[in-house]
Amino acid sequence: MTRPEPLPRTFLLIDAERFSDRDDVQQGYLRRMLFGIVDRTLLAAGADDSLRRRDDRGDAVTELIDPSVPLTDILRALLRDAPAELRAVNRLAARSAQLRLRAVLATGFVHTDELGGAVGTDLNNAYRLLDGEPLREALRGSRNDYALCVSPSVYSGVVAHDHLGIPKDEFHQVSVATKNGPMEAWLHGPLRSAAAVPPPAAARPQSPAGAPGAFDFRGTNHGVVAQHVQSGITFGPSGERP
Repeated sequence: MTRPEPLPRTFLLIDAERFSDRDDVQQGYLRRMLFGIVDRTLLAAGADDSLRRRDDRGDAVTELIDPSVPLTDILRALLRDAPAELRAVNRLAARSAQLRLRAVLATGFVHTDELGGAVGTDLNNAYRLLDGEPLREALRGSRNDYALCVSPSVYSGVVAHDHLGIPKDEFHQVSVATKNGPMEAWLHGPLRSAAAVPPPAAARPQSPAGAPGAFDFRGTNHGVVAQHVQSGITFGPSGERP
């Protein structure tokens, strides 16, 4: 048995919300619609079947995409084509057959084997983003039946540079709680929860110890008012010095 070597890949993970709540007939229909949306979206990005490998997970799809397909093209397709394809499908579907999708775009290394499987820490981390509460909450509040987040590597390599059709100000940093500790991700669209990472607090200036004019009071204030002046301290309303 040959030892699998790590391969660089782009990961696209897409999951259908509340899939198990549907009956078998509805699930079969939703799977066909999901696969069609993914196929058309990736074709729009230039990733045909020869440049990707699909992992069918029932209510979800994982695509391992060759790195020769530009990330910018994939992300533009996820921002533009995927929502449009989803709207077209849902427009003609009964209420019980509406699709609502969560999507994650990430990059990293995977090991593939002769059994048709793929494993790797980077791929595991992408699944954690897909299952994380920030993305689930974003979908619950979405009017477009679609929520997308990207990994830190995709943000720093693509989104942060404000490429055409990929406005970086539409992405917001979030913290995703996982069993291995918090993870960083970048959510597309407005934030609706405390998952947002707060900006670093501005450092409060402090007077250096022993500096002229510095005052370190460690006693108990019994109503005596101290006024700090240039050359020392005055006490009480009369300004008498000790």
